Amino acid sequence: MPKLRSLRLGAAGLLVAFTTVAAAQSDYPNRPVRLIIPFPPGGSNDVVGRMVGTQLSEKLGKQVIIDNRAGAGGVIGTEIVSKAPADGYTLLVISLAHAVNPWLYKLPYDPIKAFAPIGVMGSGPNVVVVHPDLPVKSIKELVALAKQKPGDLQYASAGVGSFQHLGAELFKLEAGIDILHVPFKGGGPAMIDVVGGHTKVMFSSLVQTTPHIKTGKLRALGVGSKDRSKVLPDVPSVAEAGVPTYEAVNWWGIVAPAGTPQPIIDKLHAALTASQDSPEVEKQFASEGATVVKKSSTEFAAFMAAEMAKWELVVKKGGIKAE
Repeated sequence: MPKLRSLRLGAAGLLVAFTTVAAAQSDYPNRPVRLIIPFPPGGSNDVVGRMVGTQLSEKLGKQVIIDNRAGAGGVIGTEIVSKAPADGYTLLVISLAHAVNPWLYKLPYDPIKAFAPIGVMGSGPNVVVVHPDLPVKSIKELVALAKQKPGDLQYASAGVGSFQHLGAELFKLEAGIDILHVPFKGGGPAMIDVVGGHTKVMFSSLVQTTPHIKTGKLRALGVGSKDRSKVLPDVPSVAEAGVPTYEAVNWWGIVAPAGTPQPIIDKLHAALTASQDSPEVEKQFASEGATVVKKSSTEFAAFMAAEMAKWELVVKKGGIKAE
């Protein structure tokens, strides 16, 4: 009898636990959700994350709090989320850097297994820009100047392994030039330095750079997409302008800690899709030179694996190492 009573109590306990978990999932979210951006304010991850985060707050009915946790090329903020409770209340913005970091750092998390993909927010090409003081007005002139003075020209980036860094290294490989990398702690600080005329070149995201191009603070030489951007129709693609094999496009997505219940992932994916359908988001993305991209959670997982394989080659061919 004591054994039977113990079994009954155990079964009752399991039922209560199951009911509690189910209830927690069904009324999700019942408090604010934290969206960690592993880079400083001002870069493309921050711009896109805040843009979509505002809409997610509306769709979920609870505030989505943006939390910038920068450092180590995005590793610090990413590690925080990898160790967070898998309850849907701590999410992470990831980008191309997430696919590059495994080839640069000994990571304290598995970039695939530690996370549950929710969905892609969008994508956008880079754009090669120079400070107006630099006497070049085309990609061909930039390449010619770099070849005249190997290692003399400097370009700024958001840090080792960032989209700006990889886009520039790919350009160096394809154009056969040598320019010096100057890493900063995020795209915002790097952009401030280039706009200030200290570092003269940047391979930045179109999202981050377009406002400075339109005000004349920076000169655009070429965009990294195969075709011209609708935002900058007078600026040729880099391929069109003299480096025919060049293409560099960034992307941004949202993930949760691995083990997050599927009903919560599904609810977040639905909220993200609804946010992407918002005319305001579509207008903001278009004005910044980005494109809304929709993928299921499964498609996003496959996409991340493919991106890791692609950029592994660039890291190895370029001899890129973490500092």
